[in-house]
Amino acid sequence: MAALHPHGKPEGGPLLSIGQVLARLTPEFPELSNSKLRFLEEQGLVSPARTKSGYRKFNSADLERLHLILSMQRDHYLPLKVIRTYLDEVDAGRSPVFPGATAGENAPTILPVARKLQRNELIREAGATPALFSDAVSASLIVPAETYSEEVLSLLRILVDLQRSGIEPRHLRGFRASVEREVGLIESALSPILRRKDASGRAKAADRAVEIAHQLERVRSSLVRSALDRPTRQS
Repeated sequence: MAALHPHGKPEGGPLLSIGQVLARLTPEFPELSNSKLRFLEEQGLVSPARTKSGYRKFNSADLERLHLILSMQRDHYLPLKVIRTYLDEVDAGRSPVFPGATAGENAPTILPVARKLQRNELIREAGATPALFSDAVSASLIVPAETYSEEVLSLLRILVDLQRSGIEPRHLRGFRASVEREVGLIESALSPILRRKDASGRAKAADRAVEIAHQLERVRSSLVRSALDRPTRQS
C-alpha cells in the first residue's frame, strides 16, 4: 500500500532530498535555499516525510506544493499567512477563491506549469506590437532577456490595454523609480533582521519583505481609489 502524504494525498514516485528539491526548483526560483525550505516547513506550509535518521524527504506532491507557494510569493507578492490560509482551504477539500484574483484572471493551481516565452511569442500572445514591447523596455518596465515569464506576459497585456486608453509606456517611466524607493523603504525597515546574518533571520526577512510589499500595494490602491472618488464627492 502506498504511503500517505502528510496532507492526505497518496505518495507516489521517488522521494527527494533537500538537495534534489533545490536542484529542481532553483532554476526557476534562484533565491531558494536550504534555509528557506526549512523555514517554510517551520511555518507549516509543507510537511515532508522523515527518515529514521531524521532526514527530510519530499515527494512529488510536496514539490508541486512548494512550486505553488514560491509562485504565489514571487508573482503575486502574497505573504505566507495569506498563502497558508489558502492552502488550508485547499487541503480541506474546498475550492477557495485565489487571494487577490480578479475576474478573468488565471490563478495558479496546485499543479502549476512554468512557461518561458521567446520575445516574438510573448508579443504575439499579449496582442502587442514590437514597438510597444520596445517602448516598455525603454521605459524600464520590462527587462530584456532571452525568455520571459507569465508575469511579464501579464504585464505586457496590461500595457496593451493601457495603450488603448492613451497611456503609453513612456508615461510610466516614474514607476521604476517608485519601485526602487519602495525597495529601499523595505530594506531599511528590515535592516535589524538582515544584520543578524543567520539563515533563519534571512528567511524571515524575505517573507516579511513580501508582506510589506503587499501592504504598500494596498495603500497605493486605496489612495488611487480615494483620489478617483474625490471629483464624484465634490459634484
